[in-house]
Amino acid sequence: MKIAVQLYSVRDHIKKGEDLLNILGKVKEIGFEGVEFAGYFGLSAEILKTRLDELGLIPVGTHIGLDNYKPKNLAQTIEFGRTIGFKYMGVGGAPHSTEKQCIRTGEKLGNASKEAAQYGITMYYHNHSDEFKPLRNGKLPIDIIKSLTKLQVDTYWSFYAGVDNYKFLTDNKDDIVHIHIKDGINGTPKALGEGNCDLAAVLKAAKDINLEWIVLENDDPSPDGLSDITRSMKWLQANI
Repeated sequence: MKIAVQLYSVRDHIKKGEDLLNILGKVKEIGFEGVEFAGYFGLSAEILKTRLDELGLIPVGTHIGLDNYKPKNLAQTIEFGRTIGFKYMGVGGAPHSTEKQCIRTGEKLGNASKEAAQYGITMYYHNHSDEFKPLRNGKLPIDIIKSLTKLQVDTYWSFYAGVDNYKFLTDNKDDIVHIHIKDGINGTPKALGEGNCDLAAVLKAAKDINLEWIVLENDDPSPDGLSDITRSMKWLQANI
């Protein structure tokens, strides 16, 4: 099981493309083996691939807007992903307040996966806590979405929603591409080991379902992104 970081966690250090290239070196120094992107800051896929290859970092995924998966934009999205070397591409959230919205979101990603399959790319949906709250018809948004596309399960937001992470991850192992590992207290994200998330259960589930990657994320790093993910990496190294 390898460890990546969602670069949204260090967004306070990135204002332009040059900053992103520098941060990639920093996260490699901290010990991460892969990265999940949250914007490219004007850099081409070719430039990013060259930098990743130079550092020996794997591009495990990306969060981009749902519009990128519309038919009119899909060829460009797939070409970027194929060039940089993504096996997975996703969204960090999309409309899910009604069953119709959930279906539209899932179908856009699912249909994009069918088109991208020839390049070995699969699309995924990243959850927050609302996807585990029933709609007016009693259905869960997460169930509707995962019937149409793959998931990246954010295990803090599922925990915050009252979900048994071990059960959810093991019950849905065939629908999950990788997970976000995150800690927090009362809906405020924290570095790993500084909150009350069921991290031991999350790691056990990740091992039991043979996940290749776990992805660290902190939506609200303190006092800054690099120091926050450094503390989390130390926790991971001591607990995996």
